Amino acid sequence: MEVKLPPHEGPVLSVVDMHAGGEPLRVVWKGFPPLQGDTLLAKRRHAQESADHLRKVLMFEPRGHYDMYGALLVDSELREADVGVLFVHNAGYSTMCGHAVIALGRFAVDYGLVRAPASPETQVNIHCPCGLVKAFVEYSEGKTGAVRFHSVPAFAFATDVAVSVPGYGVVTVDISYGGAFYALVSAQTFGLDVSKSRTRDIVEAATAVTNAVKSQVKLHHPVSSDLAFLYGTILTDGKDEFTEEPTANVCVFADSQVDRSPTGSGVTARIALQYHKGLIQVNQKREFQSGVTGSIFTGKAVQETKCGNFPAVVVEVAGQAYYTGIASFVQETGDSLSNGFLLK
Repeated sequence: MEVKLPPHEGPVLSVVDMHAGGEPLRVVWKGFPPLQGDTLLAKRRHAQESADHLRKVLMFEPRGHYDMYGALLVDSELREADVGVLFVHNAGYSTMCGHAVIALGRFAVDYGLVRAPASPETQVNIHCPCGLVKAFVEYSEGKTGAVRFHSVPAFAFATDVAVSVPGYGVVTVDISYGGAFYALVSAQTFGLDVSKSRTRDIVEAATAVTNAVKSQVKLHHPVSSDLAFLYGTILTDGKDEFTEEPTANVCVFADSQVDRSPTGSGVTARIALQYHKGLIQVNQKREFQSGVTGSIFTGKAVQETKCGNFPAVVVEVAGQAYYTGIASFVQETGDSLSNGFLLK
């Protein structure tokens, strides 16, 4: 039986759904209106100002859910980029997303966004709002596999910052950049265990830290003011010293959204912070485990560099992404809930 779309308003939004480490990614590859701007960051601003209703259509219920995550494929001004991308979530638009880059690496090869895939790896240059990220996709006999990527310069912004957190007192946090800024603090500070405590308790503590840092710490980025915002808080198991055992964390970002994966940009930020503190060396690979799903990403610093005046490192993060479905979304005439809603 042929499946036909009902009478509808606006464009048909075609998506491919994936996940990496359990964190969803909705790749929006057809139907989204063209975004204006000479740069990717300008397109991001245009999306915020003129197309935000479609972000809500795709991310919110009834088509998505509170913790849905998306990637809008857009044109890049960089000649070396194979694809440009804007990252979307429940509160707006991010500047970097590692689990999405892992998924997009596979997607780009499988959907012909790169020419002549090569074995054993195919390079995919992905232009993210934070800059150009190079992904390397396992490729053999027409099949894609695991993906690793090299980050933009990542750096420790500030360490041992004392912030007053309502309900918890004065808390000492580190702030690190992995394509987006994160506050990092051991869950033990709040009497929590990232792998055993209730998700609700982790979200409450992390959100309180995020709000406190936003109100008390001024962030800046050497490249662009568009990058100078706190994306979220990562609660860790406190195991920052190098060890062969995985170190676990939970990232709470945007509007109290919980990352199911170990968080690719969070792994980048944690590696940059650990390198800054002298806890790891170049090419020392660590395993990072999601406190939510138990999934694993690996990370290591592969090169020293600079970001403005900040000593920085390029971080390699690796993981596996999987396909979960394909869909076409519409807004049917007369649907009062068509624009989307959220339940916390």
